[in-house]
This record gives sequence, C-alpha cells and structure tokens, in this order.
Amino acid sequence: MADVLKKVPVREQDPKERATNFEEVCLGYNAEEAMEEATRCINCKNAKCIQGCPVAINIPAFIKEVKEGNFEGAYKTIGLSSALPAICGRVCPQETQCEGKCIRGIKGEPVSIGKLERFVADYALEHDIKPVGAEEKNGHKVAVIGSGPAGLTCAGDLAKMGYDVTVFEALHELGGVLVYGIPEFRLPKQKVVAKEIEKVKELGVKFETNVVIGKSTTIDMLIEEEGFEAVFIGSGAGLPKFMGIPGETANGVFSANEYLTRSNLMKAFDDSYDTPIVAGKKVAVVGGGNVAMDAARTALRLGAEVHIVYRRSEEELPARVEEVHHAKEEGVIFDLLTNPTEIVTEDGWVKGMKCVKMELGEPDASGRRRPVVIEGSEFEMEVDTVIMSLGTSPNPLISSTTEGLEVNKWKCIVADEEFGKTSKGGVYAGGDAVTGAATVILAMGAGKAGAKGIHEYLKNK
Repeated sequence: MADVLKKVPVREQDPKERATNFEEVCLGYNAEEAMEEATRCINCKNAKCIQGCPVAINIPAFIKEVKEGNFEGAYKTIGLSSALPAICGRVCPQETQCEGKCIRGIKGEPVSIGKLERFVADYALEHDIKPVGAEEKNGHKVAVIGSGPAGLTCAGDLAKMGYDVTVFEALHELGGVLVYGIPEFRLPKQKVVAKEIEKVKELGVKFETNVVIGKSTTIDMLIEEEGFEAVFIGSGAGLPKFMGIPGETANGVFSANEYLTRSNLMKAFDDSYDTPIVAGKKVAVVGGGNVAMDAARTALRLGAEVHIVYRRSEEELPARVEEVHHAKEEGVIFDLLTNPTEIVTEDGWVKGMKCVKMELGEPDASGRRRPVVIEGSEFEMEVDTVIMSLGTSPNPLISSTTEGLEVNKWKCIVADEEFGKTSKGGVYAGGDAVTGAATVILAMGAGKAGAKGIHEYLKNK
C-alpha cells in the first residue's frame, strides 16, 4: 500500500535518452497505478478541486469510478464537462488549479488529478469509447472559427445540445496551438490530438480547413450568405511579439511561434521531411514561459547547446514547475536575471547577443518584482541562433474585417467572461483571441462559456 501522503510516482523516459528523441517524456499510469492513486482521494463533500477546474469537471466522481475500476464510467463523467481530457491531462497547469486546491495537499502531496484524467482519457481512446452526443439536431446552424482548444470545446458542447456546427480552420491541419505550438514529446499529435478531434467529429461536428476568415470569407458573409445564426471566434493569438532591439531581423532569429510551427506542424525534426530549420549549435531562448521551455527543449533535441535567457529570477519563471524541472534534467542552461540588449550580426547572420545582468527591485503592476539593470554588467553571449519567446497577440485580420466588433488596445476582441458575448449581435468569442496568450484549459473554459452564451441567445431569439 502506498504512502497516502505521497503521489504514486509516474514513470518517465530517462532524461539522457529523451533529450535525443521526440517520444513522449511522461509515460503515465497503468491501471493498477491509477487505481492505487485514486484511493488517495477522500471524496470531499465540498470539493474545492472542482472550483479550481476552469471547465468544472466533477473530479471526486470520476476518481471514485477509477478507484472501482470502472474506467468507462470515469470517462463519461469527465465527458460531461470536457471534450479534450487526453490533452488536458497532459498540458494543464494542474498544480495551480485542481491540484492546487486539493485538501490532500495541505499535509502531503495533492492527488495526481491530471495524471488520472490522462489515464482515463487514454483508456477511452484505446478502447474507442464514444462520447455521448445529442439524440436529435435542433435545426440551428452555428459557425466556429478556429480548431484550437476554445473552438473544439465550443463546437463539442454545442453539438451535444443538438446544434449543427461547422468549424473553420485557417491551417491545413486541425488542432490550432495543439498541433503547431506544443511539441510531440509533450503532446503526441497522432496518438492524442488527432484522436481527440475524432471524438468531436463523432458528435456530428463538421470541419473545413484552409479557410482564412477575413480572406476566404468574412463573419458577416457567414451570417448573411451562409445561413449561420451565431458565430464563435476561437482564433487564438498567433502574432508574435519582439523586443525591438538592434539585430532582430537577422537570419537565425526566430519567434518561438515560427520555430515550433516548423518543428511540430511541418515536422522539421524528422529527416524525411523537407522543412528547413536553423537548428543552431548554440541557441538562446529569450523568455521564461511554457512556450520558451517548449522551444528550448526542441532546440536541445535538434542537437544544440541551449540557454534560457530570462530577466527575472527562477521564482518568477511563469512556466510550469514540471516543465522547468524537465528542461533542467535534459541539460537546458538557465541564464536568469539576464536581459538582451542587442543581437550581434555578421553578413546578415547571428554571431552573438549582447546582454546585461539584472537585479529585482520593487513590485510592478503585475505584482512581480521589477527587474533593474546592474550598471557596468554588460557582456556578450556567443550564440548563433536566437528564439524570441515573449508572448503573442491576436492577429487583427478577423477584427478588422468584421463590422461592429470591438477590440481593445492590444487588438484582443472584447467579450464578457460569463458568456463570451461581443459587441456584435450573435457573435461570441473566447480563448487567446480575447485574453491574449494563456493556457489550453482557460481557452477551453472560454469555449464552454461561448457555447452557453450561444445556446441562450438562440433559445431566446
């Protein structure tokens, strides 16, 4: 019997071995381990873990089913709230959400809710357990823009309510940030993402790829000419930010978005594909979020020595603790309290990066201590590739081609949190297109809110 204060350990690939391949790092629980971990849940009556989940999964109920070995029942319980459990079980920041609220965590380690969700979802994918859809269609047509986590969740929820839903995706492949942004070693594309999308298709959702809203067609045209009664915008935030320092336009400078898209979606890591990528021998990744960790760990697997350059200390790193831990184990070097000031170039290519050392001063508006330059601390890093991972903002194409759609100064669509309602009648929005770059699970929560908003709107129309 396991120590009830500690999680059942999760098997992982050895760090030295995984640093050379793109296979999944975390191997997950088997049935025996999952059932053992499930016995640690004390099935609280007022379950705070549910309050910590942006899509409000009934966590004690699904864990109780796991404990009893009823994995199909556990999947159906999760399916009432989440359309993408195999994805969430892998990429959600559970430590600050459901597990962060777990009572078990007060005196010991919280229940491993994320790994249990992943186990249940993987079991359902392996055994082809179907999601429960609507018994009949209600005759209302809804368009969803973007097949990332917000769009897929909204589409799945609406389909379960009986709506006729079509998802329009700008790229040639479905999944949005799930396919272009998150590396294979964290989220396998065929084994997990494609199969989760298949489950959404089984609910009756239709998908059209290579449709760029604002170019191929517009929201106004979808409503006026195509007969859609409501639209949900879940187009994400794919426009990268840069520092505005000298040398940023040199060859060998990437946005993390481009670097990860080349590797994840266009398979640059696979020698049998023709996608070019400057792998680099010595790579600096500027930034400290999950995307920075993904870019750094990808560059490492492509054979480079990799440095994370971040202007605050380790305590302020926005990335998940697990991601930082995995990056360190694999050999990524952390240059903290360091900020670039210029990219040194030669013949149009990166030759180095000038930096300054920082110290932390008083807290700024975000509540984090503001980094201040240490006088006389300038130095040059020898690098041949720089990846900027400073966040992204929404592409203004949709908002600029839609009559009456309000945006804020960051070009994010203005929408209310509860229902995703925008300034334009019948148009709802959620996820990164509204908040700027955030997590997969928050986008899913926004997709659920949008589905609820659209249902209320069409019910009362």
